[in-house]
Amino acid sequence: MDVAQKRDLQMRAGEGLALDHPMKTHTTFQVGGAAEAFYEATDLQGLAEVVAYLVHEQIPYWVIGKGSNILVKDEGVRGVVIRLSGSLAGIQYGSERNTLVVGAGVSIQELLRTCRDRGLGGLEFLSGIPGTLGGAVAMNAGAFGKEVGERVEAIRVITPAGGLLEREKEDLRFSYRSLQLDRGAIITLVRVKLESVGREAVFERMAGYLRQKKALQPLGYPSAGSVFKNPVGDYAGRLIEAAGLKGKRVAGAMISKRHANFIVNTGGATASDILALMNLIQQEVKRISGIQLEPEIRILGESA
Repeated sequence: MDVAQKRDLQMRAGEGLALDHPMKTHTTFQVGGAAEAFYEATDLQGLAEVVAYLVHEQIPYWVIGKGSNILVKDEGVRGVVIRLSGSLAGIQYGSERNTLVVGAGVSIQELLRTCRDRGLGGLEFLSGIPGTLGGAVAMNAGAFGKEVGERVEAIRVITPAGGLLEREKEDLRFSYRSLQLDRGAIITLVRVKLESVGREAVFERMAGYLRQKKALQPLGYPSAGSVFKNPVGDYAGRLIEAAGLKGKRVAGAMISKRHANFIVNTGGATASDILALMNLIQQEVKRISGIQLEPEIRILGESA
């Protein structure tokens, strides 16, 4: 962005905009360079105006939640990184029985606490995932054979032109770790359909899923969850382990000894270290099995 664009953007975004903003504090990997601009969007109108301006000026932008599924390169991010909060991160009862209307900026853990307190079941499999509902819906997050798209009744998005669009369940195209969205569209609201099962049942299910995750996943180190998508009929973790890569390190980045589809930051890792391990995994798995693994995490930023 040039000086005039930064000034115009500051006028539109107000106090919610920070320039040259460090991203490592906004990602669970705890690595990466600075964003050219970081925008904390707190209301729908302000977000729509900023998005319309960015599109008009051809300034790239990305939306993040808790940064639990992204890797920001060491060189930083050109353009604007957007995070939803304020009125874009609220929870209300829906008009239909056992539905909640949830702002896309709501954390999954806050949503699960609300579900527990109200005895609403159906999303407990997301326990332990540190992201936001908007991010979970955009990537159709899943675990234990379940996917969040199964519970989504409708979404509201801001289009790249700054307009609002409602999309009902029959118009949503979910697939494995994906929701078909127009390029540049931002999910702002999600309506989820749940089941009335009682507080105790929801609590017990959440606790059960958390126990399983703690037993299988390296939750003690900074990571971004599963690094690669599971190929059809197989598991990325199995393929990586079969390639003999468990425990392989590049500086402070390590392929987890507990779950091979996790890369963890054992201390002092850089994004380049993590990318080097990702490249090694892809090369070795391809050489041994013939399968090309696709990243599940999003990679943001400029190359050196």
